[in-house]
Amino acid sequence: MNDELGLDADGPVLLVGGYGTVGTELARLAAPSWPLTLTGRTVERGEALAAETGARLRTWDLADPTPFRARVRAVVGVVNDPDDRVLRAAMAGGVPFADVTRWTARMQRAATLGAMRAPHSPVLLSSAWMGGVSSLVAAHLAAGVGGADVVEVAVRWDVGDRAGVDSVEFMDRLGLDYEIVRDGRRHTVAPLSEVRRVRIGDDVTRVARIDTPEQFTLPLTLGTTTATTRIGFSSAASTAALLAVKRLGFFRWGRGDRFTPARRALLYAPGRGGTARFRVDVTHDGRTSSATVTDPAGQAHLTAVGALLALRRVLGTDGAPAPRGVAFPEQTPHPDRLPGDLDALGVTLRVSTGPARASGDVEGRAA
Repeated sequence: MNDELGLDADGPVLLVGGYGTVGTELARLAAPSWPLTLTGRTVERGEALAAETGARLRTWDLADPTPFRARVRAVVGVVNDPDDRVLRAAMAGGVPFADVTRWTARMQRAATLGAMRAPHSPVLLSSAWMGGVSSLVAAHLAAGVGGADVVEVAVRWDVGDRAGVDSVEFMDRLGLDYEIVRDGRRHTVAPLSEVRRVRIGDDVTRVARIDTPEQFTLPLTLGTTTATTRIGFSSAASTAALLAVKRLGFFRWGRGDRFTPARRALLYAPGRGGTARFRVDVTHDGRTSSATVTDPAGQAHLTAVGALLALRRVLGTDGAPAPRGVAFPEQTPHPDRLPGDLDALGVTLRVSTGPARASGDVEGRAA
């Protein structure tokens, strides 16, 4: 493949997957600031969005070997890039790049590729929960208490919300154990294990472990010695069903292509809209700072908010010079600005600080 992306400081921002579920939200957020080019497999799907945002449409099917060429000011990946085509082309062309779609193993591969190529242009791997918003919140809280020894993220997934297929593809890996850092040591854990009851906003939600990239990056960037992310559904029945099929071993013996529709049916039921909400607890030196993030426009919008903040970071339009080479969202130079940035985009961040707690668990024990 001979994809070619060249840097044009006055050119459009290229959104790869720009008229998918998250791409559509990002295009609407980004269009007032930059000219856009939206790509995907079927340009007809993007015609209404292009008319709305003034964006240009082009075809780029990442499964099709036909080379893609463009001159752009930056690239945001909002669709899975399984062979790193977009990343490689951006690095080769010196084009600022941000990605919000990778699960942990693919992000580790991308980081390794970035380290080997040593690009001078920014490469922001912002695939932590909701386009890196969870990591930005962790950085904001850490700045307030002077560090981040323990970071716990608890997600409340609204079953009535809209969701693209890519947004749940990482959850299709629930049969695979993964590595975490606990008390400064690496351990392998099973998905949907260590169930807790956590208050997320006004609701108590039953949550269980899930593999997300921030559990890999926060120990490297913030010096976190314990990093945990758990997820649960707004429907208690949905959470109970997911945990039940996990106990039956379905995500292990049902991993083949034959069972893909059944696995996806458990996880992917796009509704008409809902509220995205998650909680972050950061503990350091005897103090815990907690935040609840709420986006009434839903998880696609909140992920797009993370992507927009990532785009501003790689372009250096957020009040600080753009980074050189590979970076992660929590390495933001201005964590103090996050509440205002989120508020301007319709996202609420509520923070409280007090004595250290052993866990964000409401009852202090497994549920």
